[in-house]
Amino acid sequence: MASHLCLPPLIDQEPPAFDIPWGSCDTHAHVVSANSKHFPFVPERSYTPPPAPETAYLQMLKAQGMTRGVLVQISVYGTDNRYMLDVLKRNREKLRGVAVVSPDISDAELVAMHEAGVRGVRINVLFKGGVGFKDMTRIAHRIKDMGWHMQFLMDVRQLPELLPHMEKLPVPGVFDHMGHMPVTEGQSSKGYQALRYMLQEHGWWVKLSGAYRISNNIYTSNDLTSWAQSLVNAAPDQTLWGSDWPHVHIARMVDTGKLRNQLPIWVTDTAVREKILVTNPEKLYGF
Repeated sequence: MASHLCLPPLIDQEPPAFDIPWGSCDTHAHVVSANSKHFPFVPERSYTPPPAPETAYLQMLKAQGMTRGVLVQISVYGTDNRYMLDVLKRNREKLRGVAVVSPDISDAELVAMHEAGVRGVRINVLFKGGVGFKDMTRIAHRIKDMGWHMQFLMDVRQLPELLPHMEKLPVPGVFDHMGHMPVTEGQSSKGYQALRYMLQEHGWWVKLSGAYRISNNIYTSNDLTSWAQSLVNAAPDQTLWGSDWPHVHIARMVDTGKLRNQLPIWVTDTAVREKILVTNPEKLYGF
């Protein structure tokens, strides 16, 4: 049984510090049902989150100024995507999803997920409850004809040794949380260079999310700003933004609004910002 109990997200958040265009999308958040009996957590998990139900999520999205959202299956549910799918079905125009699936999932289940709004599958090697690298090739071939992508929650320090396998995947890839590698490793590191290589040479995507997971000074850190700007410059047409709400498995809760207000610091060009918030998500998730 997981012993780490997560903090709840803050109810209030800093208001937008810039004009947020219609159609903007928060591409990374999770929902957690308040009904733990009907939607139980997997026994083998890295943490135990508090409820973060549909109503709270939609309120957060509205407060963020976002028109659309993408839900990512949280690791504590394993491959039981039922709650996320329920939320997607109730918000078909507004939301899309990224599921966690077994390589043995049936074609009928994949079709049903697509109809609900799922557009990708997540590979998670950082927290218990996810599906890891050993299954990625089989799953990629299962989803390629559906136009889905594969999303990776990984520390890109692992990426150089995995490049021969990941380069051959028949679907686009998305890196969570700016590569989930400490910014102290530096942009000359092999992991960061491999990340940029996949963006530039293979058309992969990256999420500007989870800043607090890679820097200890998330609101003012110059190295974090440079990190984000380098990724945007490498692939402005394949960069996304996400809140990572409800911010699970961290020691000190963050302000979701302050996280959103980092974006105009990282991306001063309003046209590029609109790509990141509106155009790019439309292309990847099929809004």
